[in-house]
Amino acid sequence: MGEIDPAMTRSQAYEEAENVGRNESANPTLGDVIAQRYSRRDIMRGALAVTAITATVSPLALAAASAARAEGAAPVFDFPEVTAGVDDKHHVANGYDAQILIRWGDPVLSGAPDFDPQKQSADAQAKQFGYNNDYLGYIPLPDAENPSTHGLLVVNHEFSNEELMFPGLPKQDKEAAFGQMTKELVDIEMMAHGGSVLEIRKENGTWSVVPDSKYARRITPETEMTISGPAAGSDRMKTSYDAEGRKVRGMLNNCAGGVTPWGTWLTCEENFNGYFWGDYSDDHPEARNAKRYGVAGRWYNWGQYYDRFDVSKEPNEPNRFGWVVEIDPLDPNSVPKKRTAIGRFKHEGAASVVNKDGRLAIYQGDDQRFDYVYKFVTQGAVNSDDRAANMDLLDAGTLYVARYDADGTGEWLPLVHGEGPLTDTNGFASQADVLIETRRAADLLGATKMDRPEGTDVNPQTQKVYVMLTNNTRRKPEDVNAANPRAKNAFGHIIEMHPDGDDHTSTTFKWEILIKCGDPAIAEIGATFNPATTRDGWLGMPDTVCVDAKGRLWVGTDGQAEDSTGRTDGLYAVETEGALRGTSKLFFRCPVGAELCGPEATPDVETFFVAVQHPGEDGESWKAFGRASTFDDPATRWPDFDPNLPPRPSIVAITKRGGGKIAG
Repeated sequence: MGEIDPAMTRSQAYEEAENVGRNESANPTLGDVIAQRYSRRDIMRGALAVTAITATVSPLALAAASAARAEGAAPVFDFPEVTAGVDDKHHVANGYDAQILIRWGDPVLSGAPDFDPQKQSADAQAKQFGYNNDYLGYIPLPDAENPSTHGLLVVNHEFSNEELMFPGLPKQDKEAAFGQMTKELVDIEMMAHGGSVLEIRKENGTWSVVPDSKYARRITPETEMTISGPAAGSDRMKTSYDAEGRKVRGMLNNCAGGVTPWGTWLTCEENFNGYFWGDYSDDHPEARNAKRYGVAGRWYNWGQYYDRFDVSKEPNEPNRFGWVVEIDPLDPNSVPKKRTAIGRFKHEGAASVVNKDGRLAIYQGDDQRFDYVYKFVTQGAVNSDDRAANMDLLDAGTLYVARYDADGTGEWLPLVHGEGPLTDTNGFASQADVLIETRRAADLLGATKMDRPEGTDVNPQTQKVYVMLTNNTRRKPEDVNAANPRAKNAFGHIIEMHPDGDDHTSTTFKWEILIKCGDPAIAEIGATFNPATTRDGWLGMPDTVCVDAKGRLWVGTDGQAEDSTGRTDGLYAVETEGALRGTSKLFFRCPVGAELCGPEATPDVETFFVAVQHPGEDGESWKAFGRASTFDDPATRWPDFDPNLPPRPSIVAITKRGGGKIAG
């Protein structure tokens, strides 16, 4: 984090930290592979010419657009597009309603006090909705009369912004050195992390949180959890709190996630490294491991008050974070389990699909520049008739990392102790070591270094897998070529993968670039949207992703700052098939400073839930729209201005006015 500008907001600092590659291996980058693959094939067929919409459109692109019109291509999305731009409100397509369902500080548990920013406490926050809602998962209740109007919403609370949470408090990390962060404030901040389980119901066209629900739950960094799978009991997982290496308090920086076919919540720990401080000596057994993950990041000062966050006092504690956590939302007394078989890294999503042989495949990204895409395949099959039989299914299976080859094929490389370089000679004494040091194991296998893999999802109708590659501004000028013209990929890619034989247990696949993101009107950016994409429809920095029950792809963005794109983040509908493949269309737009998370659709696709994180984080932009800065006047920081404006991190329920399916 030494490279980070002290003037950055917390989420900007997160972005920049993920921009600092921790991968020093010599493995090829995706840019290297793209250059090899496309320099011959696609320049010849003109695919890369479908780049611009205005003055930079080539004759080949115009021909492609004309062909699409001639074929009478029908879009799978039907809605009036939102105008891209920047202001202090959220915007949804005309004909749709966007209702704030719940906000930071609203009650979750029975007895939660009303939210008062001037009277916050750890006890209150532990019962209230947490901060910076990210992943959303909808789970129909088993006894619901209509599974699409009555269910549980599971929510990740990823991180906190002290300067937005606490009246009169400026940013506390970097030059501020946490000088005004007291133990009381740290305790509140900790309770704002974790997750929430909400019972929600739609009645008379309106969604609401069911008060005093028996399912309601808050998960925090103090919630006791079980460590399960191959790394459980490893000496490297033992601490003074847990001499057996089989239990841990809490989860950290839970970003994206997934829902299993048996209705459990997979919540993924991402930037766990930032919560630790202290130092390892150069000869400490965990020093190499810690460096590969960026431990200790010192983004928070929790280690000042709690020894477990100080690596000089508890050197193994970071090994207990960076996992996928499975939680049963139908049982509020269940103990969450960290499923170590799925690997340890900065998880961004856990999209699952039941394979044709019954086994479950889970696709994941490791969200840092030059890190990898992973897949986990269970050893056993999903039992669709016995929910209880699936409860430990994720403890046994094979974790793979992806290698993308220049001919458009790829291979899943197994991370199995004793195979290839994953042996005692290279410091792996067991499968536990392979999983605790997943990144280093993947380095040795020769996986392809990617441009910051984030959200993943699977289309069960086509069996195609989508991976969001948010950006990589560390790509060097020598990587530039006609097929990959961006020396600094500031806007990202979307990769489409197809397992051979439609078999998600296969170790081989084919891949394509669905879209290269950015403004297609600027030739040097080299975006590759379908020419049918409007000036409002192009996107940058793809992050979250959802394939709805109709098999349609929705993409949320993170990082479309006013100064780089002239637009705020939002939710985009992306065509994936036919003549309109690669067309993007804006459906929902966030207020300034916010990022679009979620998104999640109900089974009948009549409601979309989206999460709006840190609205107003950029204080100067907030002021530009006549709003008191979120950094200045505490008296005007949190009032409810307009029902269409979420001044706090919020979940928004989007429905079609008069009823019906979203986007046709």
